[in-house]
Amino acid sequence: MNKNVILSCAVTGAGDTTSKNPDVPVTPKEIADSSIKAAKAGATIAHVHVRDPKTGQLSHDVELFKEVVERIREADTDVIINITAGGGGDWVPSDTNPAKGGEGTDMQTPEQRHEPVGMLLPEICTLDCGSVNFGNQVYVSPTDWLRKQAKLIQESGVKPELECFDTGHVRFANQLVEEGLIDGDPMFQFCLGIPWGAEADAETLAYMKSRVAENASWAAFGIGRMQMPMVAESILQGGNIRVGLEDNMYLKKGTLATNEQLVDKAVGIVHSLGSKIMNPQDARELLNLRKQDGKTV
Repeated sequence: MNKNVILSCAVTGAGDTTSKNPDVPVTPKEIADSSIKAAKAGATIAHVHVRDPKTGQLSHDVELFKEVVERIREADTDVIINITAGGGGDWVPSDTNPAKGGEGTDMQTPEQRHEPVGMLLPEICTLDCGSVNFGNQVYVSPTDWLRKQAKLIQESGVKPELECFDTGHVRFANQLVEEGLIDGDPMFQFCLGIPWGAEADAETLAYMKSRVAENASWAAFGIGRMQMPMVAESILQGGNIRVGLEDNMYLKKGTLATNEQLVDKAVGIVHSLGSKIMNPQDARELLNLRKQDGKTV
């Protein structure tokens, strides 16, 4: 069991959730403010996507990332910043020509995915470690793209969070480590319950964590109604946790949540199991994260 838990809050995501919950943050100010509120509630890490302020839909605009990151860094409340580098991988085959992307397709090169990371140098960024059926679309991350992206992240000095949506992703993440493309102790995030990736249950989690090296840190999350059960299960199996409106919009059945409410509920589960939440500075030291001046703590 993990007695010192790192708690991430994924504050907004990229899904079509803004019409379903008015507390999903959209503008850079809203995203930064929600990250700070989550940190005040107990979150160690804020995981950040950005959205088009006019439409609420997914955006890759580096200037939006810049505003969010600057607002969080200028705040009095400390939180580790983890920005996504997994955007631009959505593929929906065209009905008339399946060799081309249809409506909903949104693709970026490895260099484009890395652009906000290279410019803003957050402490952590994600690296989605493979392709997967993602609902009715395909999330595309070919292995050669991932090698190129891992190298760009490595050269930036940012810590990659190796996101694994299925068991084969863990296998490839380990391959990146073996090839020397991941520095230091690897950091995994098991993303569970997404149709049609790995299931959100104790058995799947036990298998995935059994495939990582002893020096690796790992966390897990479940989506929707499995968010809080996976908080408890991850702690019991020795891992860290993630909650937030990216993955789940409800505090309980029929009651919409805010990010800070989800964090507060997760903190309560942590404490009920006799564990405690790790503060950002202690987590930086444990994970050997860089400071904003480019040096590790």
